[in-house]
Amino acid sequence: MEGTMILRGGRVIDPVNGLDEVRDVVIVDGRVAAEAAPGAPVVDVAGLVVCPGFIDLHVHLREPGQTHKEDIASGTQAAAAGGFTTVVAMPNTNPPVDRPEILEQVLSAARERACVRVLQTGALSQGRAGKALSDARALAAAGAVALTDDGTCLQDAGLMLEAVRRAAEVGLPVIDHCEDDSVARHGAMNAGDFAQRLGVSGQPGLAEDLVVCRNILICRETGWPIHIQHISTAFSVAMVRAAQRHGLPVTAEASPHHLCLTEACCVLHGPNAKMNPPLRTEADRQAVVAGVADGTIGVIATDHAPHATEEKAAGMERAPAGIVGLEAAVALCLTELVHGGSMALPDVVARFTRGPREVLHLEAGTLTPGAAADVTLLDPSAQHVLHPTQFYSRSRNCPYEGRLCRGRVAGTIVDGAWVYSRLPGIAGRLR
Repeated sequence: MEGTMILRGGRVIDPVNGLDEVRDVVIVDGRVAAEAAPGAPVVDVAGLVVCPGFIDLHVHLREPGQTHKEDIASGTQAAAAGGFTTVVAMPNTNPPVDRPEILEQVLSAARERACVRVLQTGALSQGRAGKALSDARALAAAGAVALTDDGTCLQDAGLMLEAVRRAAEVGLPVIDHCEDDSVARHGAMNAGDFAQRLGVSGQPGLAEDLVVCRNILICRETGWPIHIQHISTAFSVAMVRAAQRHGLPVTAEASPHHLCLTEACCVLHGPNAKMNPPLRTEADRQAVVAGVADGTIGVIATDHAPHATEEKAAGMERAPAGIVGLEAAVALCLTELVHGGSMALPDVVARFTRGPREVLHLEAGTLTPGAAADVTLLDPSAQHVLHPTQFYSRSRNCPYEGRLCRGRVAGTIVDGAWVYSRLPGIAGRLR
């Protein structure tokens, strides 16, 4: 009977099937089922919300080559504790995932040590150097789910056009970190009054806007989907909204930190609030929230980017950009978006399930009978305080210490097995 149970009494939200009602979720042999097996154990989940397993489209697992920051085991433990049953790993490792043999190495390690599903992207360019394109066909054959140079951006528009055309030939989505280097100039935070006050180099929103505009035009030229990563400016949100109204297959994601924080956070938290794209103005934050709320931005993705403590101690100019996010994302979004009144709970669930499912054409993200039994359970009103020192992630770089949240992950099930549980009497792989 392993992988078999009945989750009873919970509010079931499945945006793919339009479900939002109290009902049973039946799991038989690791898959969602229409009917229960005789003698199946019953788990009382009254008061909880039962959702399809959450999918994170943007995670840095740091393996190979940077395992002092994170590795597949620790990163997927953090994912399970954060309610994610599937994570999509970025290729900016050392060496980068720009060749089939490296991709196969990562997927093999994931099969051995991951406690959630790991999907791997391949690099758009060789070495992620933006000079010559990687072999899209070979990467697709080896199992890449998308192509991206995340962390960097192809600066040559002609090369990007060719990259998208090659991706279209092999059926892989293109995911892009939008940053014009000639404008960004490696600015450590958003350009403006706060950067001037701190004496820190600034990166204007224009650096993002220029590339978002370019990518929309390339999407129009090729007809092939382009997904905009961690969108952060009001103007970029407006451009994506306009492109979608014109029928272009442009999609976007927002990260919880751009939904919840502004550039003012850099004053309090220094390098632990340094990320790329940087935290923007309050007006930008509100525009990103509005974009997520109206569906222009169909995905919430963590951009989980672990760094060692000594690396972040180098100061705003020299410290690497990025924060850990897997274990805080759901709690922050429930607190700020649902309890803050910007969005209904089913819409937030959709941004973690249906949205990423549609971008990558995944089978995951639904409780349809026959689907793999990947389930995220939420306690939508539980009050708690975030303490990064208690995270499963190997790194601690984030500005959330002591932040009061309302709503948290109560349990995570992958293939019908509990990998994380806060429920009494239910032993998950992690607790």
